[in-house]
Amino acid sequence: MRALPVRVDAVLVQAVIAAALSFAHLHDLALAAGQDGWKAWAYPVSVDLLLVAAWRRLRSGEAKTAGWCWFLVALTASLGANVATAGLLDLENVPAWLRILVAGWPAVAFLGGTLLAHGATNPSADPATAPEPPSTAQAPDLTATDVEPPTAAPELPATAPESAPPPASPVPPALVTLARKVADEHRARTGTDIDTSTLRARLGVPMPLAEAITAQLT
Repeated sequence: MRALPVRVDAVLVQAVIAAALSFAHLHDLALAAGQDGWKAWAYPVSVDLLLVAAWRRLRSGEAKTAGWCWFLVALTASLGANVATAGLLDLENVPAWLRILVAGWPAVAFLGGTLLAHGATNPSADPATAPEPPSTAQAPDLTATDVEPPTAAPELPATAPESAPPPASPVPPALVTLARKVADEHRARTGTDIDTSTLRARLGVPMPLAEAITAQLT
């Protein structure tokens, strides 16, 4: 049998080499920060898994903001380990702030992975509740004998004429008492009865109301 030729993807090989180097740098940094044993190997795995989860969210086309956010967080962690282990950091004397960051990374990775894996997505339409398409079947033709003539609408009873508006309310007694005092004062001062215009000016009321008050004063 003839062996099938094996195609080597250069991009895939480069990705494997880069992942291996980044994996080793993250392991060395976690080991220098006090995470020995299996924990030092778990740190690079958590960073790479967060990168993969963020990339899958970006490829899905949903919630790209969350995908880019967590992708940059994981990429910063990977690049930070690569730069720190390139001779810029004394791995024998790791500063306290870096130990704190390394110790707090598992909680960050767990939060990011959970949000990316179980984040809310656009729910698909339920086929059971989807509206049924309108039927394309034609309605049967109706013959002239099948159509009943419309019956005459029953005549509505004649509506009763609207009642006349209620008569205007009488003049308030307090206003009549005040008008009577004004009229007595005017009679005592001038010796004549007060006229409607003067009463209206003294009370500050409209002319129709002044006429009604004058009628009650006489």
